[in-house]
Amino acid sequence: MAFDPSRYEDRMAEARRRFEITQRFEEPDRIPIRISTSGSYFCRLFGYNIRDYYSDPEIQIDIQMKALEWTFDELGDDRTGYGLHLEFGPIGEAIIFDMEVVRPDDTSPWIVHKIQTLEDIDRLEVVDPQDSPRVQEAERQIEDFKERVKRRGLSLPAGGGIGIHPPLSCACALAEPALIYEWMIAAPEQVTKLFDKCLDAFCRLIDYQDRKAGRRRKSIGLADDHSAFISNAMYRRMIFRYNKAIYDRYGRKGRHLHADGPNDHHFEMYANDMKLTQMDIGGFSDIAKAKPALQGKTVMSGGLNAPSP
Repeated sequence: MAFDPSRYEDRMAEARRRFEITQRFEEPDRIPIRISTSGSYFCRLFGYNIRDYYSDPEIQIDIQMKALEWTFDELGDDRTGYGLHLEFGPIGEAIIFDMEVVRPDDTSPWIVHKIQTLEDIDRLEVVDPQDSPRVQEAERQIEDFKERVKRRGLSLPAGGGIGIHPPLSCACALAEPALIYEWMIAAPEQVTKLFDKCLDAFCRLIDYQDRKAGRRRKSIGLADDHSAFISNAMYRRMIFRYNKAIYDRYGRKGRHLHADGPNDHHFEMYANDMKLTQMDIGGFSDIAKAKPALQGKTVMSGGLNAPSP
């Protein structure tokens, strides 16, 4: 497992040039291609149990080292960097809101929904990350991961991070998504309280991370798959102000959105009102509809799904 990044420096430099050209809405020599792959994919590819991957940092390092060589040698796409990172799985909200996590066999960890009733929303507490034992434990695990990489003598960037979704998708991690959609119609005032708490938690986490790093970020990316499944009118009425507030506060330079669903009905709003600089339209949107709405305003990627191995 001797991955040597120097073998790929010229290729990565060329890939960076292609992406820089696209950021100017100009045409490079060809469309840059970046194939999204992650831990679960490589578990399937290399014959590992996904639960073990998320439970054992040593297994993560083993798989990620194999994955680095495989992606550069076999995929040959326009990768611009490399490194090792501790993957917690889709449990950021569990860490921030102190929720139970279950680990079924051969899949990623699941969050046990904390909110079952409207009354649960009032009982939900937002704790500052610096006072959260779960956050402190996650940060300890990240430092431990970096030390494990060093002990192996691997001269590669290593790290990790904690993140949560913007309010709608965050709420859909705290409660059953169908319930959130129902409450948006039947109990809008109460579900708005939940969105307010989710925004508060999101901003507290970002501010905490920026203070620790001694920075103030000017670019931010959001992952908001659940937004694809509400009408544009509902989005504007109940969700727009939250995501816009995040972008206005942390995205003065760059605003990225990943939304893995049919986003055709939101493209005009994302380009003209949210003023996204980049958007991953996911694998279920119509590129033919995305292009006229985003062209010259928002750099677009996505639009293709690939089966698991």
